[in-house]
Amino acid sequence: MPQDPLVTIAISCYNHERYIEESLLSAIKQTYKNIELLVFDDGSTDDSVSKINALKKKYSFTFQAQKNKGLSQTLNTALSISKGKYFVPFGSDDKMLPDRIEKQVAYMAQHSNTAICGGNILKIDDNGTIVANQKINPPATQCFYDLFLNRGPGIPAPTMFFRTENLKSIGGFNPNIPLEDLYVQLKLTHKGYTADVMNDVLAYYRIHPDNTYKNLEYMLNNVLKTYECFKDDPYYEQAKYKFLNGMLLRTAKRNTKLAIQVLSMIPFRHYNNKTWRALPKLIFSKGKANV
Repeated sequence: MPQDPLVTIAISCYNHERYIEESLLSAIKQTYKNIELLVFDDGSTDDSVSKINALKKKYSFTFQAQKNKGLSQTLNTALSISKGKYFVPFGSDDKMLPDRIEKQVAYMAQHSNTAICGGNILKIDDNGTIVANQKINPPATQCFYDLFLNRGPGIPAPTMFFRTENLKSIGGFNPNIPLEDLYVQLKLTHKGYTADVMNDVLAYYRIHPDNTYKNLEYMLNNVLKTYECFKDDPYYEQAKYKFLNGMLLRTAKRNTKLAIQVLSMIPFRHYNNKTWRALPKLIFSKGKANV
């Protein structure tokens, strides 16, 4: 019987002393055993390094502490030394379900044109309690335009699972785009591979004050940078303005200053139902983060 393929899990930590132990243990204690665990501390100023070192004394994994380079560059370093057939980037504040890797290895073995697969997440709060009333998405096989035009839920970052050779073939992660997940999914599907969403719940996604998705200006700038990489595509404008209208609606009551900036980026001919829904919210907003 052939040996199970090696899976590389890469965890980059930055000031996650509260969560890093749970994250690492969730990778170490997978039911799937042929795992190469690469851990990086990306310039933390808290007690993350000592917590990682304490676990390293008990468990076997590769650890490197470095000056801050950013997530995309750190993942590229991990990718360059990875020996696994599959590559799994994972957040140092999130947790894997115990059979996550086992399920994804089995899935990829049966889907040869899939470059990346993922699954559902359960949100947990700062203390690890599962948040109530969460939606589980059905399975889906996505092409480039499904992702580019945001036709449905994509692969959540905590569940991304790549074929290493496919990820290397696109040059890995873009160091100029810190928001790493959308770019690689688009690059892979642009080459003709699929990105598949499994029905299984594979990871816990932790909600806390420093989540990236809560930084709306960061999200705006990095998604636009990502779309810019595909500006020659005939659907580029449609994708860009669909995203901007969605961001306008999202920011209209939460961040007036940013919403006004987003509105100024949308030509009248690209207004849609989200624009018209956002405008009264913006007009009658109490002015959070106002000009």
